[in-house]
Amino acid sequence: MIDLIASSPVIKTAVLFGIFAVIAFFAFVGLNLALRRRDERIALEKLVAVRPDQGFSGSLRSDRNTSAWARMAQRIEQAGLSLADSKDDRLSAKLKEAGYSSASAPRIFTLIRLTLVFALPAIVLTVMFFTGERPELFTIYIVGSALGLAGLFLPNLVVSAKADRRKQAIVNGFPDCLDLMLVCVEAGLGIEAAMDRVGREVVQAHPQVSELLSATGLQLRAGASREEAFRSLSETAGVDEIRSFATLLIQSDKLGTSLGSTLRVYAEEMRERRRMRAEEKAHRLPVLISIPLVVFMLPVMIGVLMLPAGIRVVRELAPALTGG
Repeated sequence: MIDLIASSPVIKTAVLFGIFAVIAFFAFVGLNLALRRRDERIALEKLVAVRPDQGFSGSLRSDRNTSAWARMAQRIEQAGLSLADSKDDRLSAKLKEAGYSSASAPRIFTLIRLTLVFALPAIVLTVMFFTGERPELFTIYIVGSALGLAGLFLPNLVVSAKADRRKQAIVNGFPDCLDLMLVCVEAGLGIEAAMDRVGREVVQAHPQVSELLSATGLQLRAGASREEAFRSLSETAGVDEIRSFATLLIQSDKLGTSLGSTLRVYAEEMRERRRMRAEEKAHRLPVLISIPLVVFMLPVMIGVLMLPAGIRVVRELAPALTGG
């Protein structure tokens, strides 16, 4: 085996490259662990060094969750450049629908848009200059304007697409969670305990719905009223089914009706809606299938049917017309 490796330069290079990759991998993992332990030790030393009379209310978790974009946005605002949007409330609601519930999410979004507006034209024009091409002034203007507009609207498209996917995941997973919640309520649990239990049970199957229910349960534990917690649930989800569910729970709580019967009726309605959506998608399939059928299969069928006649015309009728 060793002689075979030593005799072939290709095998020798592959083996040496594999050994180098393994050593580099373990070195990277070890260095990453060492740096993480060092950062945690430094953070603990900072927490210990702060005096009690300074009123420090931070934590390691909040410090770790503060991303580099958030720190950059904070430094830019401290330098005097405001990243606040003119429609900050609408932007915050849109970002929450996409799953970005951080308080610094609108400013990070504005910072990313500003960065892309200048970064995309700069990168493309730099590549054009270094490849030997000398673009004209009009070309620079057109390319810079197009890429600037793309950088301005691209984050909106990404956030909208993510919000649509999140809403679809919530709509698909909410009926199952509602059935589990009904079982918990009929077993004797309160609405707070039922939401917490269902949120922990569906964390792998439906993580978006689990996050919503767990957040609502934490708000109820923190002392918020049921109406405030349920309205916050509907605003965070941004889905009509969740809004109807929150309104139904608020009315049931105010009127004093049975929560189990309310959930049972709404669960049946949600299952009926899911069945109707499945039937709607099934009825749309023939229309969607007809498009590739007409575009790809119909020309082939016409060609197969017309090809023998075309060959016969070329062989028999064309020579007769030309006097052959």
